[in-house]
Amino acid sequence: AGFKVLINNRPDGEAPGQPTSAEFAAAAAENGLEYVYYPVTGMNFPGPDLPGLAATFENAEGPVLAFCRSGTRSINLWLATRSAE
Repeated sequence: AGFKVLINNRPDGEAPGQPTSAEFAAAAAENGLEYVYYPVTGMNFPGPDLPGLAATFENAEGPVLAFCRSGTRSINLWLATRSAE
């Protein structure tokens, strides 16, 4: 089975030409995916609601795809949710 949840860890406007969160949300909805906007930078890591993000991973009804520009923030956020348990 494919992904069920899409987590966007990129702040809007992080790079020129980057799709906005609203555009990602629309594309996710068109493809039957739950969409979560959880933008983080090095300045606000791990973000405002790590327990809520952990619950998103925990309660997902299938595979989760989290992304940022390089993948580093997303993997570190996932690791942070695991260590928060």
